[in-house]
Amino acid sequence: MEWDLTGQPEIVQRVVEYALQGWEIAQGWLLSPAAWSQFALLAAAFALAWLVSRRAGPVLTRWLTPKEGATSVLATARRFLLIFVPLLLPLLAWLFTGIGEQVTRSLFGSGAVIAFGKRVFLFIAARILVREIISDPFLKVLGKYILLPIMALYALGILDDATARLNDMTISLGNISFSVMALIRGLIAGSILFWLGRWSNDQTGSYIQKQEEMPPATRQLAAKAAELTIFGLAFLLLMNIMGIPLTSLAVLGGAIGVGLGFGLQKIASNYISGVILLLEGQATVGDYVELDNGESGTIVKTTARAMILETFDGRWIVVPNEDFITTRVINYSDQGSANRYTVSFSVSYKADINQIPGIVGPAVAKHPAVLQEPEPPDVELAGFGESGVDFDVEFWVNGLDDGKNKYTSEVRFLIWNALKDNNIEIPYPHRVVEMRDPAAS
Repeated sequence: MEWDLTGQPEIVQRVVEYALQGWEIAQGWLLSPAAWSQFALLAAAFALAWLVSRRAGPVLTRWLTPKEGATSVLATARRFLLIFVPLLLPLLAWLFTGIGEQVTRSLFGSGAVIAFGKRVFLFIAARILVREIISDPFLKVLGKYILLPIMALYALGILDDATARLNDMTISLGNISFSVMALIRGLIAGSILFWLGRWSNDQTGSYIQKQEEMPPATRQLAAKAAELTIFGLAFLLLMNIMGIPLTSLAVLGGAIGVGLGFGLQKIASNYISGVILLLEGQATVGDYVELDNGESGTIVKTTARAMILETFDGRWIVVPNEDFITTRVINYSDQGSANRYTVSFSVSYKADINQIPGIVGPAVAKHPAVLQEPEPPDVELAGFGESGVDFDVEFWVNGLDDGKNKYTSEVRFLIWNALKDNNIEIPYPHRVVEMRDPAAS
């Protein structure tokens, strides 16, 4: 059967050519006793794999399942291997089919059918891997749109032809030239490398943050250095895989340098300022800071460009790192350092003010958070007001007076109760209104 396809597009001619080749191969298989024997071996290999997996699967599952709550390295490795148990059936079928292939090739000198079956079993294994085992969304997309099509071409036996065609197609960008296959290989390798880089960076950062004996600033600096190292190595490996010499990137590097010099000055300044802050430890995660413009909050995250502050009302403020270097920043450093607070109050002019320090000081000292060091609560005469005598009581605490801590409010309660117990009046404003008779003036 022949058709005249000279007037058709090349892709149509290619499809018809592959279809005819497939039909010829199928006819050869259907009419060959050796092919039928290979089909029988495929069926027997699959049946044997099914029986073995039915018996071995539950045993493997019980053996690989660690005790509940176990966190050792061995338990983690067993949990990792446990997720691959669904691959047991297709991999056993592939193994038994490989043994059958050796038998058929020794008897008939041919093993095309059984080799095709082996590739199909690998495709089934890849499909199970993508659908049932991989849980990461990015890897699932990568497997669905890259791994499965490649395995399908491999199963059909046309992967080498497709690869050769893509290698013949080239793309040129200035003085850089590479094949379409190199581009695809770079996209695949780049995706995997940078996913591995992100995963490695998360694991490394988590491990570094757990090292509590290290100062917070040192942990942050080590995490940033690890991040730069991991992604730098990933980039160099990607360039090597794509076959692009680093010398070809000299022009691109020069362009980036010019961009940094003109348009990216602020970004470069913020990045360098972040490194300086980490080295000097002036501000790190957990510190409570007040900015030059009056805004304040706790540093909850540091990035290459900025620090993120969380206020007590839940708002996040993104502050460029440069501001911590070039402007005035008050660091209350809520890392165990003591802070002093002042509460003002007044008493009536009728009270004996000489008794006030002995009453209020001990009352404030009863608060469980008030410290005796560096100084115990100190009551000072602040002035003589319009309605009463003004006092200030100063006290030291560990922490900040906001959020979950209400030191100032609780101290005011203590002062109120102490003065009330001693019958000392807290004055309120008095006003004298003089009524004049217009007729008398």
